[in-house]
Amino acid sequence: MKHIVVAITGASGSIYGLRLVEELLKADCRVTLLISNAGRQVLHYETGLDWPTDVEVSRELMREHFVSEQLRHYANNDLFAPVASGTSAPDALVIVPCSMGTLGRIASGAGSNLIERVADVALKEKRQLLIVPRETPLSSIHLRNLLTLAEGGARIIPAMPAFYRQPQTVSDLVDFVVGKILDSLRIEHTLFVPWGE
Repeated sequence: MKHIVVAITGASGSIYGLRLVEELLKADCRVTLLISNAGRQVLHYETGLDWPTDVEVSRELMREHFVSEQLRHYANNDLFAPVASGTSAPDALVIVPCSMGTLGRIASGAGSNLIERVADVALKEKRQLLIVPRETPLSSIHLRNLLTLAEGGARIIPAMPAFYRQPQTVSDLVDFVVGKILDSLRIEHTLFVPWGE
């Protein structure tokens, strides 16, 4: 069973992270969900979900939302969480959406919270690190940080939905991006039909 960490940070697009967790649980993956403080604020603003910083309360609300026992959650300041150690590294970390602040700190090697530490572990242990940036336009600093992480082994998957599939709803647009993430994780899905099939 694959163990995937999904991290939601303070960029717009928290729906991508939520939808990814749903699909990973459906694919019988073990999922650890991490949310930064800014990520919680954006999540609440964009979706109405109000998951407090109290880990036990938040964990129960998340399990109710996703209806799964395969879901774990740790506070972003819990550097003693198992996923913070190279000896317990997950198969992959997906930061979706990834704020430019989180991106910059990971690119500099500054792991000051659990999300950044798990990213550092993924890079040093040669595990998959998928970054889904959600910012526009990108400055030259953002681009350099993206290049630094790509050169370090991360995969960059911008939140860019495709319109050649003639999407009818916002969910269609979200599902395309989430499907591309699942493709990178080599997890089968039915969110869209591959081109030409």
